Amino acid sequence: MLSVFLQTSAPEQLNPWKLIVGASPVVQLVMLILVFMAVMCLYIIGAKWIRLKQVTNQSRAFLQVFWSEEKARAWNAKAMNDIHAKAMDYDRSPIATVFRAGYRELARIARTGRPTKADVENVERALRRAQSAELTRLENKVSFLATTASTAPFIGLFGTVWGVMNSFIAIHGQKSAGLDVVAPGIAEALIATALGLAAAIPAVMAYNYFVRRIRVVDSETAAFASDYLNIIRRHLLVE
Repeated sequence: MLSVFLQTSAPEQLNPWKLIVGASPVVQLVMLILVFMAVMCLYIIGAKWIRLKQVTNQSRAFLQVFWSEEKARAWNAKAMNDIHAKAMDYDRSPIATVFRAGYRELARIARTGRPTKADVENVERALRRAQSAELTRLENKVSFLATTASTAPFIGLFGTVWGVMNSFIAIHGQKSAGLDVVAPGIAEALIATALGLAAAIPAVMAYNYFVRRIRVVDSETAAFASDYLNIIRRHLLVE
């Protein structure tokens, strides 16, 4: 008899999915925004991780091609032509892209003769433009991770405040402060908080990781551009 009494008097357990479906429209909108932000972050994280892996692998492979030419022969127009032909296979490498930008500028200058000091400045500007464009391309969509990391907890907090407010309104309307009155509103509010944290935590971790990786790639690209200009000055420049 006691077990039957306990079963009939035990409160119904709250189902998270039922809470989400039965939440107020404002809280549902908050949850929908947070789910969208979380899905977008996962997509960006996956796509950016694959892209940076391709960048690293292709840049290493291109640098091996580039410096092997220096060991095999003196730097000259033929060596640059050979490297440029191979550089076309490394379209994901910022270093190869910077090399191609410098090569195109050298080819334009070569139509009027060997490059002078003034011409080298044009090559340097072309390298800087290409490097800046590659950095912008790598940073594309990373700012969304930072936006999610900084705003998702506050969006979730807004949903939490709204849910708690609804609980207090229910207490006032039913003149009762029992758990059966306040629990649904507080539970849906906590779900909004949990979704905000679930979206923000991976976003901030991924943002810091990608910013560090992109900074390394940009430094390697800048170092290569400097070495490339030194080669032009030493071997291809008309004094």
